[in-house]
Amino acid sequence: MKTIIVGGVAGGMSAATRLRRLLPQAQIVVFERGEHVSYANCGLPYHVGAVIEQRDALLLQTPASLRARFDLDVRVHTEVLAIDRDRRRVRVREVDTGAEYEESYDRLVLSPGAAPVVPDLPGVERALVLRSVTDADRMIAELGEGARTAVVVGGGFIGLEAAENLTRRGLAVTVVELGSQVLAPLDAEMVAAVHAELTAHGVGLRLGVGLSKVLPDAVELADGQLLDADVVLLAIGVRPETGLARAAGLSIGARGGIVVDEAMRTSDPYIYAVGDAVEKPDAVGGGPALIPLANTANRQGRLGRVLSIS
Repeated sequence: MKTIIVGGVAGGMSAATRLRRLLPQAQIVVFERGEHVSYANCGLPYHVGAVIEQRDALLLQTPASLRARFDLDVRVHTEVLAIDRDRRRVRVREVDTGAEYEESYDRLVLSPGAAPVVPDLPGVERALVLRSVTDADRMIAELGEGARTAVVVGGGFIGLEAAENLTRRGLAVTVVELGSQVLAPLDAEMVAAVHAELTAHGVGLRLGVGLSKVLPDAVELADGQLLDADVVLLAIGVRPETGLARAAGLSIGARGGIVVDEAMRTSDPYIYAVGDAVEKPDAVGGGPALIPLANTANRQGRLGRVLSIS
């Protein structure tokens, strides 16, 4: 059996390694359009803050090490452009050369992840995101140019981790959050302690106001206030990367994610999907939910037993 996996980070690589353990003789090909696979994306803010000093500590595996240990054919800088469901083929493009070719599959696993939300605002091209090792490299480079102030837009997990680490590096940091509190999943009584801790460490909080404009050395908020900002980080959420699935005619749910069943199977019986791009019923409320977390993606990727016996 030949399995193609699209996306080589948390969910995709967990699926690949689990499937190898279950099917030693299977042919497994992983396509990753970026430069790195199987990296510790949860550690990115802490590398920016030099808590994780060595960049290589983020890179858990390489295509060469995955070939040696798991006999996986991992192709980086290779983007899947389209899925031909009738012929069970994908069309791919080598990013560096532009060369295109087709690859057949018996089973296909989609793990395209999610893309950072970047609002269409004046000057937003100066703002940074923190989603990949390349993003961390860019941020560290900007910090090395003498940055003294930073504005983090978004008070979720990544936003607060970034604020902590930028403060650790000696920058004056302000967190801008459109809601009335940071860490929206927490009750107001619980988050009061978080607000107090941020303030105690010198982090400014601007709650209940959004970003209006990014200027060369500052940001303008929706209420007209200007904040000095040598560095601007957008951490306002992610959107599932579903373009490939949509174009192939797979079912997309109400929350915008790829619809999968309890076995991570999509509306096509030969195609599975895992990770940040999928939408599943919430365990508590029962409604559709998007859960863009690495531990969830890893667990979904390890549901390979169903894939291996299908």
